[in-house]
Amino acid sequence: MGNTYTVKFNIYNQTTPVSVNVREGDTLLDAALDNNISLHHNCGAVCACSTCQVYIDHGMNTLPEISDAEEDFIDRAVAPKINSRLACQCIISGDVEVTIPDQSVHLGH
Repeated sequence: MGNTYTVKFNIYNQTTPVSVNVREGDTLLDAALDNNISLHHNCGAVCACSTCQVYIDHGMNTLPEISDAEEDFIDRAVAPKINSRLACQCIISGDVEVTIPDQSVHLGH
């Protein structure tokens, strides 16, 4: 560990993407929150809800394989897609580009 990678966030209703440098081993949720990018995480990042759902645009192969638990919660997410993942479960080990969907449908932080 110790490598740094780039995460590019495409954010719903925002025309300019935000690219950040992150440490290997951080999650996509860590990358967002550490860089003041709003991303809901109602369960506290323990894979017990679907509010941190993101769409992986590029770099899916650099992320860990999806777990059964994560897959179950994505099935309950708002507007899931084939490239949906939970940001709290995506440990970074390469450059990634993600889209943060409309979060106005969620209550809480």
